[in-house]
Amino acid sequence: MPEIDIKTSAWRLVEVGRVVLFTHGPYVGRLAAIVEIIDHKRILVDGPSKKDNGSVPRHAVALNNVIITPIVIPKLPRAAGRAPVARAWEKAGVETKWDESAWAKKREQREKRAALNDFERFKVMKLRKQARFEVRKSLAAVRASAKAS
Repeated sequence: MPEIDIKTSAWRLVEVGRVVLFTHGPYVGRLAAIVEIIDHKRILVDGPSKKDNGSVPRHAVALNNVIITPIVIPKLPRAAGRAPVARAWEKAGVETKWDESAWAKKREQREKRAALNDFERFKVMKLRKQARFEVRKSLAAVRASAKAS
């Protein structure tokens, strides 16, 4: 019989040091690190962010109120205090990793689009139509040159 190699997925596991994003509650849109796993539904988090209104105090949160991100703080000890978590947060560069991720950029763009007024939405529509026209014009020129040769 052939040998079967079974591997478990190691992506986005609930583990100490994993960074989470709040989706519900008073800290929506903020990042925090898992410091301790309380049970199968709750975790203890701490978010020592340097951003304005970005820090999250240490507290227990239900897993259905957060989204687990792919960012991990390596070798964070279980139940580490606030200062060690802050040092590990800075050393791992969590803020810069998050800001450079496509996920964060998309969230920022969605928030920016939601804040537009009617005239700004109209300007975006006109700019998109102009860009689309230019792309179609260049595509038509390429097709015409390919057809001619």
